[in-house]
Amino acid sequence: MLALRPNCECCDKDLPPDSREAMICTFECTFCVDCVDGKLGGACPNCGGEFMRRPVRPAALLEKYPASTERVLKPEGCAGAKAA
Repeated sequence: MLALRPNCECCDKDLPPDSREAMICTFECTFCVDCVDGKLGGACPNCGGEFMRRPVRPAALLEKYPASTERVLKPEGCAGAKAA
């Protein structure tokens, strides 16, 4: 089950469970669409994989299967990230 991480690893933008701006790779690294399209050039800086829009979990299921509250942030940011 997807963790639905709460933020962009690059810029720390909030990405709530219903966000249409959340993008994930196959390892569920989570970034906002602005960082994916801009700084990252469409490739995950962690694994080199492609991104897809993260699906939205139906609100009725969020109570039983809540989104993660653990924030993941690259301390150095993604300013120097190079697409693999």
